[in-house]
Amino acid sequence: MRLNNKPRVVFTTLLVALSTAGYAQDLMNMLDQETEKQKKPDYVTATFKTTRIINGHSVENVARGVLDFRISHRFGFLSSGVYELFGLDQAAMRMGLDYGLSKRWMIGVGRSTYQKQFDGFTKYKVISQVADGMPVTVSAVAGMMYKSLKFDTPDRENFLTSKLYYSAQLLVARKFSESLSLQLMPTVIHYNLATGINDPNDVFSVGAGGRMKLSRRVSLNAEYYYQIPGHQLAGTQNSLALGFDIETGGHVFQLNVTNSTGMTERSFISETTGNFFKGDIRFGFTISRVFTIVKPKY
Repeated sequence: MRLNNKPRVVFTTLLVALSTAGYAQDLMNMLDQETEKQKKPDYVTATFKTTRIINGHSVENVARGVLDFRISHRFGFLSSGVYELFGLDQAAMRMGLDYGLSKRWMIGVGRSTYQKQFDGFTKYKVISQVADGMPVTVSAVAGMMYKSLKFDTPDRENFLTSKLYYSAQLLVARKFSESLSLQLMPTVIHYNLATGINDPNDVFSVGAGGRMKLSRRVSLNAEYYYQIPGHQLAGTQNSLALGFDIETGGHVFQLNVTNSTGMTERSFISETTGNFFKGDIRFGFTISRVFTIVKPKY
């Protein structure tokens, strides 16, 4: 008796066709994924080593779910002489916590011994530099500072808002090569209560900073803030700072010299009194240690 093999042949043909179609679909999906990867912008990374150049902000953010614990010290003027051990007998300190809410948005708080100051800020990366595309990275920073020192004139009516200060900055940076990055920082500092009768409530300045990579783990940083004439406090100087970043695993350690005492925008941009070129130089350092609070999802 002869069996009819036609159904079996048809079934086998269908299986082969379906398998071939599935394989072809897989190939098409892989091709689509590769095309999408090629379409994604080639973002420039590591414009600066950390979220600060020296005193001021850089365009860098901490990653989402990462906490950055920072301790900054500034000693007294080197020009104070042997009696003050060239400034080592005096010190100002700031401790801060910065946290990444997303890959573009971070926030931070801090407390300084200088004028017992509390501060908080938020920073958002608006535009990212792209290789063969967008030439710069742009970030916006807004901050608020509170000087908790007691009022100089307690016998009169004083207001809490008199000790509040605000800052707003636009950070524009470009990484020119693996060794060189530069940044501009137009800034405004607002005083709720002007310091002197002839002092403005709003202080305007333009900052410039840069980073030059010296080796795999060491870089030279520089930062300068120029106060716009007619929009600065009387008796103040422009802030200048130089520093070396040293990366040691999970830590970034920076040694620096500056003519500024404070480490918040209001303090070092608008209230620096030391003249760097007359020996009013403070030696300092900053230690940064990051901790992953929320692990990223892969």
